[in-house]
Amino acid sequence: MNDVRLLSIVVPCYNEAPCVDLFLAAIRALPLKFAVEYVFVDDGSTDETLARIKAAAAGDPQVRYVSFSRNFGKEAALLAGLEHATGDLVVTMDVDLQHRPELLPEMVRAIVEEGYDSVATRRTNRTGEPIVRSWFAHRFYALMNRYSDVQLVDGSMDYRMMTRRVVDAVVRLQEANRFTKGIYQWVGFRTKWIEAENAERVAGVSKWSFFSLLGYSVRGMLAFSTAPLQLASVLGLCCCGGSFAYMAYIFVKWVIYGDPVAGWPTIMCAVLLLGGLQLFVIGILGTYLAGISREIKRRPLYVVKESR
Repeated sequence: MNDVRLLSIVVPCYNEAPCVDLFLAAIRALPLKFAVEYVFVDDGSTDETLARIKAAAAGDPQVRYVSFSRNFGKEAALLAGLEHATGDLVVTMDVDLQHRPELLPEMVRAIVEEGYDSVATRRTNRTGEPIVRSWFAHRFYALMNRYSDVQLVDGSMDYRMMTRRVVDAVVRLQEANRFTKGIYQWVGFRTKWIEAENAERVAGVSKWSFFSLLGYSVRGMLAFSTAPLQLASVLGLCCCGGSFAYMAYIFVKWVIYGDPVAGWPTIMCAVLLLGGLQLFVIGILGTYLAGISREIKRRPLYVVKESR
């Protein structure tokens, strides 16, 4: 890629009114030597986020926006931004400036001068993050890399710059159960990784709770791995093997020692064990079936209320 005529900056927003103007000021302060368009995606915010974006768009034709009819989630917002971006290069960033704008020139150079198809960032530390959340995050990446079809980089962020062909490949995947970090890896292309320190938000609070991140991790695992189904099969085999072994033990004990077989405790242990195992396996199957149900309904991943 020899030159860049237009860089599209995709910015998902959900109740981030205090950050919009600060974000624009930070980007405009950079010495970028090409045109920039801002594609803000208002993910059904209930505060003044859309009003702030509209005010910025009124005074700058480079500022565009897509506003959802309700909150559809960050995955849908990222997809909408990529679909509406028109630049030769497209970068996805968080509006809270945890993704450092000063890295943009380096990312552009990696694509234009070094020939990479995309440039991604990974955090070198998790300063300010609870220890428990950090521990679970590391375990998630380890499990995904061991049991899924894609290899994720531990600490990878949504701060990523892509060429037009990479964006087109990502947008072509219209699956309902989206896990964009996995999609990036699945489509391939030559990617350069840049390390960046974890930055604090300039305003507002994070919209990601521990349980929402946990649910996101589960969706990611289900989207790119059949390991839970294989686990269910292994548990079933182990349970059958244990049952046969226990029956053999009871039979031998009765033949050799003449001990009566304990009835109530044995039956209750067997019922609780098998019942719990069956419910666990059914839960795994139900989760996959729910994902299949969402896919075959072919509902749109988001609904646009207004845009510019």
